[in-house]
Formats: sequence, structure tokens, C-alpha cells
Amino acid sequence: MRVYEWLDRIDEPAVVSGYVGARDARPGRLARSAGAVLAAERRLRRIAARRPERLLLHREASPLSRGALEVRLAREAAFSVYDFDDALQWDTGEGGRLRRLAPKAPKALAAVRAVDRVIAGNAVLADWASEHNADVVVVPSCVAVDAYRAKAGYELADPPRIGWIGNAGNEAYLPVLGPALEELHRRTGARLTIVGATERRLGRLEAIIDRIPWSEATQHDELASLDIGVAPVPDAPYERGKCGYKLLQYGAAGVPVVASPVGVNREILRAFGMPAVESGGDWTGTILDLLERPASERAALGRGARATTLRDYSFQAWLPRWRAAVGIDA
Repeated sequence: MRVYEWLDRIDEPAVVSGYVGARDARPGRLARSAGAVLAAERRLRRIAARRPERLLLHREASPLSRGALEVRLAREAAFSVYDFDDALQWDTGEGGRLRRLAPKAPKALAAVRAVDRVIAGNAVLADWASEHNADVVVVPSCVAVDAYRAKAGYELADPPRIGWIGNAGNEAYLPVLGPALEELHRRTGARLTIVGATERRLGRLEAIIDRIPWSEATQHDELASLDIGVAPVPDAPYERGKCGYKLLQYGAAGVPVVASPVGVNREILRAFGMPAVESGGDWTGTILDLLERPASERAALGRGARATTLRDYSFQAWLPRWRAAVGIDA
């Protein structure tokens, strides 16, 4: 989303190194792809040896590196840019012994210091990067609004559909909504639709959950069938660095949303005119309020959010800024 979507919109030759092309870089997955990992490591070193004219490094070059490879790539390029959209500077390798061997925090710091320019996904990340690099620009995570089916009707489904989209790892944010979802189900019959992983991992909440496997086409279609989108996140350092992509996806589909006002979420919610739930706040009452409003009010919120997303967070709105940031229009 922060690399391929941009490349699709420019008429410039590019050589892309996507490591092994896997969904993630979990140690077990890499171990099962040992040949591809070896080839990727060799390819990255060949790229550095060729001394590219322009280099865009997103997040990290290699999950096995401790930063030296990222620094070498940056310094060998005539003009290098580091792009990041998560608080990698606070990722010290939690999650297992193998993850701790190559934490992202020192790698991100080394890359930010080595490159000519940094592209940060939001102001929180930019403020940190500016302590280590004098040339930092903000380009938010953007969405291809026209790819999303726009919500057509705002009468509630029967039963009402509350929705969440995300990967399996981020489902850990959902249990905070457990009591609210159960109470909403008791009062209205509402169910939670999860667009993402199909494995049932949320205990007794699964009785009121409908799971839809994620795909590119699914995410563009299914969100428009939701009545309310939700995005709970804890108010913690790593989460404050997130770029609010989930909210932008709901906005692109024209879906009213209730979310935690953490990091850039607060700014997006304010722009959308959508309700925020502070830590320990009333998720039940806030969601119920949206469900009980006239369809015309939900329609105004949803359509306004789509228009705002197109104007302020779409690829077409930010393309000139991105082109300049990576040195195309320097």
C-alpha cells in the first residue's frame, strides 16, 4: 500500500525487491523458505553493489538484518529515502526469542540516520524521525477510494452489522469490545463481522461473530455492507504511531465508524465528524447512539467520510507530494 500502489501511478522504471514475497516474515515462515531467503539476501547485496540512482526503503530491507544492510543500501545509493508507517522505533523484538535477534527499533534508527530523506506516515513518526534526520516529510497512508464499493443504503441490516477489518495479530485489540458487543447483541441482535482471519480465536464472542476471509476484492466489497465500523486500540506508544488505515478504509466505503482516538485516529475522527471512545469509555452507548439515529444521519456521516477520504487521504490527492518526496520531481 505504501509502495506498490504508488508505483502503479507513476510512469517511471522501477526494480522492486520484495524479499521473499510472503505475507509476513515470521521465523517459521522464513525457515520453510530457506532457499528464497538466501536468494533475497544475495539480491539485496547486489542492489547495493550497483549503487542505484534512487532508492526507496520501506520499513526494512531484511528481517534478518540488524541495521547494517539498510545502512549500506542507503549510503550506496545516490539518493535514498526511508519510508515507515508504524512506530518501529519502539519495536524492541517482543514476541519470541528469534524476534529479539533482529529487533526493528535499532534497524529503523540506523536507516533514518543513514538516508537522505525520511517519509513518515504521520506527525508522531515524523517528530521522532526529525530528531535523527534533518529532511523529514509526512505522507499519510492513503486509500484508493474509487476501488471501494460505496455504501448505497443506510437502513440497518437485520440483524445490525458491526464490522472490523484487520489481520490476525491485531484481533488482540477486539476483546476490549467484548462486553459492549454482547450487550448490543442482547439489545438489538447486532453481530460482529470480521474481514480477515477465519480462525476462531475470540472465545465466547465467536457465537456472535461472522468471519469473512480477507482478499483484495473482499475488502473493497464487504465493508459497504456494514452498518458501523469499529477500531479499538490501546493508548500506548506503539499504537500512537499507527496511521489510521482502518478508519480510512471505512471512510472510503462510506461507513460510519466508532474508534479509539489514539494517535492520528483522533485527527481522522474529527475530520469525519465521527464519535470517539476514550480509554475506558462507553462503547455500548456510543455504538447504540449511531444505530438508533435516523438512516439519513448515518448517510450524511458516511458520505461525508467518503468525500473527506477522497479529498484528504487518497492517492490522487497526495501523488504530487509523494513524487517530490522520492526525488522524481526534484
